[in-house]
Amino acid sequence: MNNSKNIKHLYARAGFGIRFEDLHDHQNWSIRKSVKKLFQASEKIEPLKAVTENIDLRPKPAAELTEDQKRALNQERNQQEKALNDAWVKQLSTTGAQLREKMTLFWHNHFSCNVGNFYYQQELNNIERANALGNFKTLLMQVSQTPAMLQFLNNQQNQKNHPNENFARELMELFTLGRGHYTEQDVKESARSFTGWAYNGKDGTYKFNNGTHDTGVKTFLGQTANFCGEDIMNIITSNKQTAVFICTKLYKYFVNEVPDDIHIGQMADVFYKENYEITPLLKFVFLSDWFYDEKNIGNLVKSPVEFLVGLNRQFYINYQNPDVLMQFQRTLGQVLFRPPNVAGWPGGRSWIDSSSLMYRMKIPSTILNAGVIDFTGKATPEDEAYLASQRKQQLNVIKRVQATPDWDKFLKDIPKDTTHEDIARFMLEPDLNKTVIDEVNRPGDIKSVIIEIVSTPEYQLC
Repeated sequence: MNNSKNIKHLYARAGFGIRFEDLHDHQNWSIRKSVKKLFQASEKIEPLKAVTENIDLRPKPAAELTEDQKRALNQERNQQEKALNDAWVKQLSTTGAQLREKMTLFWHNHFSCNVGNFYYQQELNNIERANALGNFKTLLMQVSQTPAMLQFLNNQQNQKNHPNENFARELMELFTLGRGHYTEQDVKESARSFTGWAYNGKDGTYKFNNGTHDTGVKTFLGQTANFCGEDIMNIITSNKQTAVFICTKLYKYFVNEVPDDIHIGQMADVFYKENYEITPLLKFVFLSDWFYDEKNIGNLVKSPVEFLVGLNRQFYINYQNPDVLMQFQRTLGQVLFRPPNVAGWPGGRSWIDSSSLMYRMKIPSTILNAGVIDFTGKATPEDEAYLASQRKQQLNVIKRVQATPDWDKFLKDIPKDTTHEDIARFMLEPDLNKTVIDEVNRPGDIKSVIIEIVSTPEYQLC
């Protein structure tokens, strides 16, 4: 049985796409076997180790630093940010643990956090990676006790007599229950329960400050006791609405931007019954018939990171200048470790507007062919000025981008008798329309055809 369409869909969603050679090897596998192999490949946890020093652990507060020291500190931070960003993009682009990294990307946005300390950012990212396919309750607790999150949501300032509600509010609104499932009074009482949650500024470890904790009686979601933060977490996760909220986000991430209440209800039943274990929930989704429904194939817009990583994986691209990848992320609106706010990137159709679409469609030719979609046959031989300008543009792009795709490796994976149309069918998730078919059937060498394919609007979908 040839399952290639469904396996291609599975890898587009549970990973960052599949290569020719892998699809050729897997096309006769059952979906059950493919899903099993995906999870097996993601058992290994590879933490990022790009940032080795916590540069915020300085004896002097910023106010006491000289201008030169401040400048040196900023420079060091910028270098750490680049190193961390580059390390994660490399890992996303080369890892065999595609599903683990895809879920780490999901949690990276779910627990949106933007602090200037990249040692703390790396620690948070590694916690999300370690628990990406584990237990949500464990993940929630560990994330909430990181210096990055305690700092970002101001829980360091949350003390009895002066409660700070920021963390308590976002915990319910964005991480667990969703808006409308708690009251303002619940926020106040929850904030009191989280007083005393802090981290040690010297070594960045979590600590509970007994002296700043409010030991009074609190009433939260209809229950009354002398609650601490752990109690609040338990009450929140024992409420099935948390399972529904997480499953709705996962459905939109893996299946369809338009929620299907029946399917989300089934997912929430599994998640809640399994005590918030993530792996059984994802297996349920990937083994459901509805996951492979026609309406759920090729209908999601790739995030900028998914788009860039997909290209890197498909064409084995090597960047000599990692700054270029950060520049691409900036222009497309998704810089890793720099979400726009506490709610993260909105995702979906918001990734694409007319200017970002034009830019996205230009990127593949920039990386794969030094900025030129091959115009062979489109310019007359007399048009020397035009061709010269093209060559000059190519040289400029090569100097600036410094990206090297491995065309030999990519082309070697394509079976000899594959038609241009077959290649397009493999590389694009949506069904081919007449425009694409006409485009790829024009005379031209295989490299030009492939660059045309990945420069289409359809390539933006997964």
